[in-house]
Amino acid sequence: MARVPASADFLQGSTASINTILAEEANRIGSDVHRRVMHTSPWIDLVKQSSFPDGMGYQLTTLVYDRALPTTDVGGDAVGANWNAVGTTDSGGNVFNTALLDQPLDDTANSVQGPNGTGGAEQRNYINFGKQLKKYNIERSIIESPRVNVDDLRYAAHRQEQLRAVLDALSDATRHTWEERYRDEFDRLCDNTVICRQDQASEFLSGNEGDSTDTLALAGGDLDGGSTTKVKDDLSNAVMDKIYFQLIRKGASQDAYGRENGRPVFGLVCSSEASHGLMTESELFRDDIRYNSARVSELIAPLGVEKSFRGFYHLIDDLAPRYTDGSEGALTRVEPYTVTNGLTTVNTTYDSAEYEVAYVIHPHVLESQIPAPFGGSNGVTFDPVNYKGDFKWTNILSEATNPDGTIGFFRGILASASKPIKTEFGYAIVYKRGEAASIV
Repeated sequence: MARVPASADFLQGSTASINTILAEEANRIGSDVHRRVMHTSPWIDLVKQSSFPDGMGYQLTTLVYDRALPTTDVGGDAVGANWNAVGTTDSGGNVFNTALLDQPLDDTANSVQGPNGTGGAEQRNYINFGKQLKKYNIERSIIESPRVNVDDLRYAAHRQEQLRAVLDALSDATRHTWEERYRDEFDRLCDNTVICRQDQASEFLSGNEGDSTDTLALAGGDLDGGSTTKVKDDLSNAVMDKIYFQLIRKGASQDAYGRENGRPVFGLVCSSEASHGLMTESELFRDDIRYNSARVSELIAPLGVEKSFRGFYHLIDDLAPRYTDGSEGALTRVEPYTVTNGLTTVNTTYDSAEYEVAYVIHPHVLESQIPAPFGGSNGVTFDPVNYKGDFKWTNILSEATNPDGTIGFFRGILASASKPIKTEFGYAIVYKRGEAASIV
């Protein structure tokens, strides 16, 4: 019979024993071969992907120009613009001399003179340009299956169906790994963290723009104490409205995920419970849903979104990060799945976790750069590696351990660099979940 992951010889690495991953006939196995699957989320579809540039090393830098407004002082502190009259007026208010607009420079004062050089110094305005350099580097993850003897195929029951289930499981593992990668990188790079608090007057808290603020670093240590940043409330539309108006002022309207009635629509990645709570907060908001018939953008529609709600598309991620109170009030992550001796099971503690995180996303927050396959240069060729996590059957001949080439394993390589761009457009919202919020 087949060895199982819980057995002592289910190991990996160069010293691993050879495993029979395909079930053989013991008692009769039916023709239907089933497998358990994991939930999928919108992260893979919404994070922009591009190729990591070749020949530029492992670490690159993003150049982002800041906003620029005119100021009335050279130092750039007084926002605004001075307006000066063109021409002169007599006592009756009649304008004359308007055609004489030659304005020579006074070399002594280095200031612009009035019309025809007789109207006195004209007040100038100034504009300054600021920019940010944001470094990022490439990272890699390698996933391998147990060592397998291909002779097992000869004796396996329904080997085609079993192999298909194994390959599909590898594909699910790749997708789940990318989803976790994109969510974690967004959480790391977004500049703003919102702590939902019980008092509406001070419910919103933001990180410093241009300086990445980790969600846990801001919330940690304050859950059990009397700090003003204590997480005490669930996600509300009052919080979402404040975030929406901040995004407008920051210039995030350009390239938003959609537009309705001339207004931008942004993306909110949250759990089903959080989305339902926002949409049923009051009868007024239910009317928003009932009478909203605007068309969803082509990028968002394939994700199952039929309409927007108060300026946001609700993109459901039912594996949203959840936390419990840890030591000294810090947050402790609760994973939706647990793995024991290679067996993946649903973590029931995830359902009872007290805190959850939602994200306001924008296509300009970050970009995932994945190296393109490279097959050699200048006459040197080798098998190109796909860095998106496609699993390849790897068979390494060895005189001592694999002389016939019948032993191999599946190997997938994932690599990406998270390029930070306008990280001030990203928000991580920490809140208390549903009924858990009412007991505080």
